[in-house]
Amino acid sequence: MYEPIRTKSVHSTRAGAPSDFPHRSREEELDIQLAGHLSALLAVTDELRGPTPSADLDSAAARLAQQVARLREGRTPARAAISAGRESRLTALHQRAHSLAGRALVVAASRADTKAAILAAERMEAHAAALAEQQELSTAG
Repeated sequence: MYEPIRTKSVHSTRAGAPSDFPHRSREEELDIQLAGHLSALLAVTDELRGPTPSADLDSAAARLAQQVARLREGRTPARAAISAGRESRLTALHQRAHSLAGRALVVAASRADTKAAILAAERMEAHAAALAEQQELSTAG
């Protein structure tokens, strides 16, 4: 009814059997994960810099790019083009950035990366403050 499997499985079926494919260490996996979260946070930060340019966002973007390059062994991260966005998207962007910074903080803490953890915590605070400010403006208006 079914054709039999003719190739060797890529998964090891025996405990302790040597495998033919490379494995990454836990540290390497965490580096990849942290670089991904910080890259996504950098993209959102670049998006926020369009409608609300500030020295804080410029500094944060530079620091994020530096951390991503460090984690990716010197390769510079891709950057989003700064464009004038709509003000209505600011809340969603700040919420997304806050969430990404939280994820980066968890991974940085798990791999004991103090610099990345501090940066992620600072960005969480900044985006939480921006969200609170927008909340005040929307209720006052």
